Amino acid sequence: MAGIVVVGAGQAGAALVAKLRAAGHDGAITLIGDEPVPPYQRPPLSKAYLLGDMALERLFLRPASFYAENDITLLTGRRVRAIDPGARRITLDGRVLEYDQLALTTGAVPRRLPAALGGDLAGVHLVRSLADVDRMAPEFTAGRRLVVVGGGYIGLEAAAVAVQRGLSVQVIEAAPRILQRVAAAETSDHVRALHQRHGVEVIEGVPLTRLTGAEGRVTGAELADGRVLEADFVICGIGVAPDTALAEAAGLEIDNGIATDALGRTSDPHVWAAGDCASFPLNGERLRLESVQNAIDQAECVALNILGKGAAYAPEPWFWSDQYDMKLQIAGLGNGHDRVVVRDGGAARSHWYFKGGRLIAVDAMNDPRAYMVGKRLLAMGRNPDAAALSDPGTDLKGLLR
Repeated sequence: MAGIVVVGAGQAGAALVAKLRAAGHDGAITLIGDEPVPPYQRPPLSKAYLLGDMALERLFLRPASFYAENDITLLTGRRVRAIDPGARRITLDGRVLEYDQLALTTGAVPRRLPAALGGDLAGVHLVRSLADVDRMAPEFTAGRRLVVVGGGYIGLEAAAVAVQRGLSVQVIEAAPRILQRVAAAETSDHVRALHQRHGVEVIEGVPLTRLTGAEGRVTGAELADGRVLEADFVICGIGVAPDTALAEAAGLEIDNGIATDALGRTSDPHVWAAGDCASFPLNGERLRLESVQNAIDQAECVALNILGKGAAYAPEPWFWSDQYDMKLQIAGLGNGHDRVVVRDGGAARSHWYFKGGRLIAVDAMNDPRAYMVGKRLLAMGRNPDAAALSDPGTDLKGLLR
């Protein structure tokens, strides 16, 4: 029996195979990953793991024994070379595997600076995989100079770790403000001030011209305004792109990722997709989410649909970021907001996003109560009064009644 084959052993792949077994599927399951280790968590890589506060074994989503105990064939360090949808088989490192159903959970790949801009110099690092972080860890020595290219969450988290390790840090962002693509100006302002209080120089609205180097190793960053920042090493956090290469070569439809229907099925009836690599229809638009929560929820939904449940995926987005002593928790999607209501409780703070009078998201900074209430309000479709939200004296739980 060919069984179910899952390509991509990240968060989504691990969740998908575990759900198949938990839902009672007793056929063959194969999970294939190109990294030499079992599926692991990515968020701690740029935080606890890089700081040395988390051991490698704690990164693993499940003990390596889980897969054998559940009769799941886990192939690590194996790269799938091609998919043949017509014959329902894949080719990996000279071996051919047949499948009844195939799921693609290939994730996303980090965007790299081109070689023409110095992206191929030694000392230029990415933050995506375990190997990436292991490679850069020795660079984090007190007194050294780090330049972070990109003011998104990954770059800012790495900057926070570097400061905590005693490094000098500069963050450069080509857009007018950090976090511009993913957060309101109010959240950007709060996070910028946090980094500045810790000594990080945040340079916004100035593109990188190129990285400079000597003897093949990076020495600095040249900016469009003529400044040259000295650097002992550089971290590039300029976003990711969905990993669609296999799907595209196989002739599957691509639209901001591997295009699926509401069930997670691709343009081929025997091929499914979930996680960072997949885009799906929602409210007349095509959406792709990059988060742990989406990877798990979507993968579990796809697993059940492979088994015939036929349930459309309905995401309830949430995200988080840890920087210094700030835990930022985000519920909902703030895209297209036209108003932000600020609730300033001193140590706890939250930003509530509205669109046409409808609550669409909340950013909670060291405010778990606001996050939980906001998440429930979003699920209930409630639109709280803005004046009540902005008043720190308002009992947030009362808004749920």
